[in-house]
Amino acid sequence: MKDQAGRRRARRLAIGTAVVLALAGMNGPWLYRFGTAQYHQYKINRPEYKAENGHWDIIEFPPEYRQDTIHAALLHTGKVLLVAGSGNNQDNFDKKKFDTRIWDPVKGTIKKIPTPNDLFCTGHTQLADGNLLIAGGTKRYEKLKGDVKKAGGVMILYNENPDKPITLPAGTRFTGKTNGRTFVSQDSVLLPRARKVFDSTGKWLRNNPGYGRVYVEAQQEGTQYETGTQDNYRIQGLSGADARNTYGIAQKLALDKKDFEGIKDSYEFDPVAERYIKVDPMNEARWYPTLTTLSDGKILSVSGLDDIGQLVPGKNEIFDPKTRTWTYTRTTRQFPTYPALFLMQNGKIFYSGSNAGYGPDNVGREPGIWDVDTNKFTKLPGLSDPDMMETSGTVLLPPAQNEKFMVIGGGGVGESKLSSNKTRLIGLKDPNPRFVDGPELEEGTRYPQTSILPDDTVLVSGGSEDYRGRGDSNILRARLYHPDSNSFTQVADPLVGRNYHSGSILLPDGRVMFFGSDSLYGDKANTKPGKFEQRIEIYTPPYLYRDSRPTLSGGPQTIARGASGTFTSDHASSIKKVRLIRPSASTHVTDVDQRSIALDFRTSGDKITVTVPENRDLVQSGWYMVFVDDDQGTPSEAQWVRVP
Repeated sequence: MKDQAGRRRARRLAIGTAVVLALAGMNGPWLYRFGTAQYHQYKINRPEYKAENGHWDIIEFPPEYRQDTIHAALLHTGKVLLVAGSGNNQDNFDKKKFDTRIWDPVKGTIKKIPTPNDLFCTGHTQLADGNLLIAGGTKRYEKLKGDVKKAGGVMILYNENPDKPITLPAGTRFTGKTNGRTFVSQDSVLLPRARKVFDSTGKWLRNNPGYGRVYVEAQQEGTQYETGTQDNYRIQGLSGADARNTYGIAQKLALDKKDFEGIKDSYEFDPVAERYIKVDPMNEARWYPTLTTLSDGKILSVSGLDDIGQLVPGKNEIFDPKTRTWTYTRTTRQFPTYPALFLMQNGKIFYSGSNAGYGPDNVGREPGIWDVDTNKFTKLPGLSDPDMMETSGTVLLPPAQNEKFMVIGGGGVGESKLSSNKTRLIGLKDPNPRFVDGPELEEGTRYPQTSILPDDTVLVSGGSEDYRGRGDSNILRARLYHPDSNSFTQVADPLVGRNYHSGSILLPDGRVMFFGSDSLYGDKANTKPGKFEQRIEIYTPPYLYRDSRPTLSGGPQTIARGASGTFTSDHASSIKKVRLIRPSASTHVTDVDQRSIALDFRTSGDKITVTVPENRDLVQSGWYMVFVDDDQGTPSEAQWVRVP
């Protein structure tokens, strides 16, 4: 009986084994992937792995709070401002559905904020009082060539009357003197009065006409309304002297692609009241501008596409936070859109060459040092892959006193497939600064996200090899750059691909949040439309998986430049460095706000007294996070202080 039972068990085992083997044969790839994925999850969640490589977590907001985040900024309340505007969504734009969220990473709460205009592709920077200045945005979405139905383009308008300006409302009709075709303006335009010009004796020479620009379209659809050459246009509805003195000139008016158009509107976001405050509009409409803080706390606004979709021709302007008004700079200089501009310790501006794309490929793209007052621009040599600086990232390496920058990756102009695996380093305190190559990336990388960490490393993550992630080219890789050894170390891989319209923000607890990503396609063959990435991802660095971290508490909320403040720490005797880190305001691989400043300090018992440097170009006025690091390189949670 026992032998029969044993044989039956053996038969069942043999049959079961055969079935498993058959299933394995049919489903082998799936079983292998399942097993590999399970092992990977086991591996990355082991404590020793986290302590060596850190860990990634995905945060998905409830459906009613999700949005296509384009911009993010850390506020001095510890919350994060997430701005979408229309979120690169034409339907949202047409419906005037503009979104902003405030997210509290500690409490996990999310709040919807009324958004006054389409702040999609705006510019932003931290102000000295803790508000965030936001300037520019979207007036009109682009139209690709096949979608343009009415011939149109830019018309230059002239007013030769020295006695009065003239305003032409939207809907004004212009008829060509030679071609006879009529075009209609899409916006109102003010033409200043002409300026009388005299010689040295006071004799009148001529009138220099006032001029303006406006976008015009044909009244009807069709190629028959295109024009191929320049023509003069008379303005319908004018009579007498106005008709004689006012006219338009346009080159080709055609069915070409129409670029995005910008707005002049500016706002401050108040982190305490959690609302937008409208301020004086800019003189120029801007879409894709960069805002950079200057020595005196005023804000420089540079570049962008204007209200007719053309690159602002070097007309830069400055915002005064005291009067909340804008004035033009005395000089002009042209850059491509979202240029990476950093305030140097001598008050001049460093331009790394990094940018987000729009503009001629041979104007304003060379890196250099710019004196805004005199307009002198000193070019800097040695840059590797100089023709692949679009969508590259630039970061001021810690500590900021060293004034050493790293430029990371990048790609060819426009929708080029080319991308660079180079990193480039430049020390602006060198007698003759020039770029030298740093460690290479594993692959060519557009849109790299970079965040300075309180232990003086820089987290470099994500990006894609091709334009907007084409060909499923997102890079699921992260690394830490060590400025002291000029080397990268690989850390845990992110779970979510990030390319265009993405960024990263250092949080006060030492973690890093990642947002956005706007892939052009959703598959490797580039046949399906891409979907905007709405999930947030948090990276917890290895230093937060150690046994303990130093504490930091108390202390003043305000420390002036050159002054000191005293904090309390149970680990004061083990503190090896103190860092003052400016909060980020990130978009389009551009974050010119973030910088980490080394503070002198002394300890006594459980007290740490820190001293802020005196240089206002190094320590710009505003709110900062103070971190202390122990002898293991583990940072505390930050304490907020304001430098007035």
